[in-house]
Amino acid sequence: MLSPNWNNPVLLFCKRLLDVLASALLLLLLSPLFLILALLVKFTSPGPAFYHWKVVGKNGRPFLSYKFRSMVANADRLKNALAASNEMTGPMFKMTDDPRVTPAGRWMRRYSLDELPQIYSVLKGDMSLVGPRPPLVTEYVRFTPHQKQKLMVTPGITCLWQVNGRNRVNDFEDWVRLDLEYIRDWSPGLDLSILCRTVAAVFSGSGK
Repeated sequence: MLSPNWNNPVLLFCKRLLDVLASALLLLLLSPLFLILALLVKFTSPGPAFYHWKVVGKNGRPFLSYKFRSMVANADRLKNALAASNEMTGPMFKMTDDPRVTPAGRWMRRYSLDELPQIYSVLKGDMSLVGPRPPLVTEYVRFTPHQKQKLMVTPGITCLWQVNGRNRVNDFEDWVRLDLEYIRDWSPGLDLSILCRTVAAVFSGSGK
């Protein structure tokens, strides 16, 4: 199941070194953009600028991460009322025209700008630049043992699912399959390939 590269301390050190150097540099360079986006959220929708994202990391360990808030402030309380409109099978929730998303949030999601605060989680070590996406705590409790295998490694900001038509993937098992494929085939070269494809996807504005 696991690529033998996960047992190579040199390759793991290189992966972590890339995470630290890249996240520190990005946080420094993007700090003006962070300020602009935070003000955009605050002035276009009542509520905090950041969404506190309670997710699960490697081996089922919960941690707190952040996103720029792209939905109305009470979005979590409204989620149950939208359950019938879920377009994703399994424990995850996905809705193309989610009414909870604000106009500014829709624009940020198009270019994945709402995800930028997760760079801080990469610097801390809770996340990696590349790895399976971390699920919400409320979603993880509904995972099967098979689905929990996707968290054998540190979760990431981007992954194979992100660059393989995430907006077209509606079966959670397909998502899990891609995550397990990443874990099985992981190498530094694969990470670099995913990062390059992620940059192209971001600039194309293909997010939702």
